[in-house]
Amino acid sequence: MHACRIHALTVAAVMFCGAGGAAAQAYPTKPIRMVVAWGPGGAPDIFARLLGQKLHEQMGQPVIVDNRPGATGNIGAEIVAKSSNDGHTLFNATLSLAISPAFYKSLPFDPITSFAPVSMLASVPLVLVVNPALPVKSVADMIAHAKANPGKLNYASVGNGSPAHVTAELLQSIGGIRTVHLAYKSGGAMATAMLASEAQFGFPAIAPALPHVKANRLRAIAVTATRRAGVLPDVPTFAEAGLKGMEADNWNAILAPAGTPRRVIERLQKEIAKAAGAADMADQFARQGAEVNVTSPDALAAQIRAEVAKWSKVVKAAGIKPQ
Repeated sequence: MHACRIHALTVAAVMFCGAGGAAAQAYPTKPIRMVVAWGPGGAPDIFARLLGQKLHEQMGQPVIVDNRPGATGNIGAEIVAKSSNDGHTLFNATLSLAISPAFYKSLPFDPITSFAPVSMLASVPLVLVVNPALPVKSVADMIAHAKANPGKLNYASVGNGSPAHVTAELLQSIGGIRTVHLAYKSGGAMATAMLASEAQFGFPAIAPALPHVKANRLRAIAVTATRRAGVLPDVPTFAEAGLKGMEADNWNAILAPAGTPRRVIERLQKEIAKAAGAADMADQFARQGAEVNVTSPDALAAQIRAEVAKWSKVVKAAGIKPQ
């Protein structure tokens, strides 16, 4: 009787522990929120919605895109950094995450320690475009013209610390030129300024620049990728144009809050890789001038560390003081 009672208790304990273990392994158990630190309609928002739909189909839970624009991506980053680390809040991050430490003395998050990297999602090169009124048709022309007119050319960006801003500063450093930064509140305002020749050049992402390039309203000079963009096959890379070191990728990546369980990170990475492998995803990304680029969590972590160091040096060399 006593032995039977002990056996019954043991079986019950095993069943309880087994049920608890199964529950612990269940993921996701509710809708996933994907925070996008930019407004609707831009490339990060488009990528998030495409990926979210695929993850919904694959994992059975809705993925809700939560646009939280402002402060060059820092508002969205802070929200995710302070969210529960159960894997149900994700961050659709861009290069701005790695740039911010160079521009702000105090951030409510750390791009390296506040997040658990999941996977890179897309590579998004920028393109140097100029107003056609500028007598510039190549990178060599651009450097020569800027040197002949020091401080007389303006370049446009979507704000201090944006990829367009720091990439133009990188061009100044490598090319040995001096130009003037004009910051605008949106990509549309940035484009308008270049079309009106208020700013003579800039580094927008390929997708928003493409219609203006095709209509000859802006001239594309070079892309910041390591190879040519499929939608701009006749536009060389900076390396092909003779100016090395101008690589800049306004990447899109998926991060979770620090402390998210490794098994959840690995599950997410596998699901993202599966989603990104779909032909329609690659096609949609290509329309944005981007390439699917899925990586391991560790590779993404290493890239973020390298980007933080790289852009910190660029900003310091430009003499820009943290706010």
